Amino acid sequence: MNRKATAAFLRSRRARVQPADVGLQAGTRRRTPGLRREEVARLAGMSVDYYIRLEQGRGPRPSRQILSALARALRLSDDERSHLYNLAGEQLGPPPGPPQEVPAGILHLLERLDDTPAYVLDAKYDVLAWNDMAAALIVDFSKIAPGERNLVRAFFLHPDACLIEDDGEYGRFAQQSVADLRAASGRYPHNPGIKALVGELMDESELFRRLWDRHQIEVRRGSTKRMRHPVVGDLEVFCDVLVVPDRDQKVVLYTAAPGTPSHEALKLLRVIGTQDLTPR
Repeated sequence: MNRKATAAFLRSRRARVQPADVGLQAGTRRRTPGLRREEVARLAGMSVDYYIRLEQGRGPRPSRQILSALARALRLSDDERSHLYNLAGEQLGPPPGPPQEVPAGILHLLERLDDTPAYVLDAKYDVLAWNDMAAALIVDFSKIAPGERNLVRAFFLHPDACLIEDDGEYGRFAQQSVADLRAASGRYPHNPGIKALVGELMDESELFRRLWDRHQIEVRRGSTKRMRHPVVGDLEVFCDVLVVPDRDQKVVLYTAAPGTPSHEALKLLRVIGTQDLTPR
């Protein structure tokens, strides 16, 4: 435990919280910025003497229960809470599972990208949100049951997955996605959804089984992809991955170099949308 840093952090967070923030009356004779020490102790359910010793860098190392109570009393953010635990020499337990709620700002971003296919993945590779261009280029996810919108499952259970070669474009995606999924399984070791997905793919996909046994760890980033659309034809696009770190989510964007046939194809796809114009 870093007692000096813990004490300084507690003092700084206490000075930031105003009495009204926690339902207390400020009064007219308050000279302390923020909360008083006894107020923090009362809110956290601990003795005033014990809290004073913590702010003075003395006393025993606080338990996880005490740290949790202090985080609530001082209205710490998730990042601040993690920092307090680290200073006190404690490790937060693993989160239960990948966050599913997409931030409002990311949803607004998808809406504004009316000429760029984009979608949001969680750590399990479930598609959480998408825009119209993504539906037109890849698939209309709204027509797929929510529990089936998983890109890793769709990829490895495709009938042609057994033909994928390691050194090709799809082989590289297979390696990266498996390494990324293994990293996610380490972050969420008790999540039943990830366990079920890995178990299913281990049973059904020889390619996944072989790659999983390599124990590679890698966070998926950008790449170049060649795609064939049934209406606009062949495309070569940049696939960029933007990370939303506080939600453990990824925004995947598809773009093409201006002036190229692929760029013109994306412009045409914007007009066509999800219409099926193939001959019957």
